[in-house]
Amino acid sequence: MLLTTDLSLETLHFRRDWHTAESAGHRCLARGLSDLAAMGAQPLAAFLSLALPPELVIARSSRGRASWRDRFLNGLLTLAGEHHVPLAGGDTAQAPVSPMEGIRTGNTRFANTGLAIADIVLVGSAPKNRALQRSTANAGDLLYVTGYLGGAAAELAALAAHPKRFAKIKTAAASRPAKISPHPHLFPQPRVAVGRFLLARHLATAAIDISDGLSTDLDHLCEESGLHAIIHAAAMPIHPLASAMANPLLTALHGGEDYELLFTASPSTHMPRSIASIPITCIGEMKRSRHHQPRMQLSLSTSARTVLEPLLPQGWEHYRAR
Repeated sequence: MLLTTDLSLETLHFRRDWHTAESAGHRCLARGLSDLAAMGAQPLAAFLSLALPPELVIARSSRGRASWRDRFLNGLLTLAGEHHVPLAGGDTAQAPVSPMEGIRTGNTRFANTGLAIADIVLVGSAPKNRALQRSTANAGDLLYVTGYLGGAAAELAALAAHPKRFAKIKTAAASRPAKISPHPHLFPQPRVAVGRFLLARHLATAAIDISDGLSTDLDHLCEESGLHAIIHAAAMPIHPLASAMANPLLTALHGGEDYELLFTASPSTHMPRSIASIPITCIGEMKRSRHHQPRMQLSLSTSARTVLEPLLPQGWEHYRAR
């Protein structure tokens, strides 16, 4: 049995003035499903605990609209249905009202209100002692990634600049097929089928999901496995949305919330070009660590030479000074 839990906090993971309730619910479950995908697990059940201020529970009957809570659950349960994960239980509570005059998020002030908090717990299964881990990569392994990177960070930047443009996006339907999602931030698609395939076919030696940014999550994998990684910049599969950013490569390396899988495999393994219709790209290799050597390096090639530069983890880290 495999367990994972994840918090979704208003103003940190979503904002009522930016995200639809359906997107917030979808993202809440997607975070946990992506953790199970990185272990190669079969999801079995979900447990949801919600703390909401009173106004989010009340339906706007005069406008014929469901409550924020019901729309949140609709987004969560739609994704749960796609992965055949029953919502097996949980808890609810009224969020305490802020003693302050109100809570500000951006240019919007919510007067006399609490913040929405959601905690998702997921149970999954995998054959005993065979779940994919971060600590089992080997020197000489090749490094692979699913899908395309940087799209979530690029869409978040667009959302922050023009939130009203996204106000009507209430379903992930436009994101399918998931080969290249048009809404990788609002409706990320966890790679559960890919993770299960990698485990069942004995293809991957280690894996992690890219929730905090490739550079940060690769750093975790290197630390746990005691290895050094080299990333080839030219091989990075950059999402079309990220291609429009000022620096697409940095967006793909550090952006975060792509919820793709980063995994290692033996160089003798025949890796498919795609799994469950999701592209698989080799972006580097794992090496033995050497004294005074950076944990990660970025290989930059020009017509004249190839340069190795230190790669620092610059994705999301809680409690880091910003």
